[in-house]
Amino acid sequence: MIRVLNRTRGTVLATHAGVANTPQLRNRGLLKHTHLDPGDGLWIVPTQSIHMFFMKFALDIVYLNKSKKVVKIVPNLKPWRISACFTAHSVLELPTGVLEQSGTCKGDQIEIENIG
Repeated sequence: MIRVLNRTRGTVLATHAGVANTPQLRNRGLLKHTHLDPGDGLWIVPTQSIHMFFMKFALDIVYLNKSKKVVKIVPNLKPWRISACFTAHSVLELPTGVLEQSGTCKGDQIEIENIG
């Protein structure tokens, strides 16, 4: 589990997000979920793209480079869509509304803390 902070804005993006850092975990992603609660999320590393096929809900998407700087955001990505950013190294999937509430935008510095 990880905590995700936007150091540029001084906001919290996730308090208890999962990590998908193996091929099996990346392939499964959030497909078995029916929603994300506030504070939830998933950090997919490494990846430059995601798909929303068979998802049951929309997500806010944050693309990060290797330095964990935001290189692209996609608010409210709906099911049955594809999104990519070829300069990204990883992706954060968050509940919809987190990007707006936190003010997260391109260029922000993200910090990821391991919480167990």
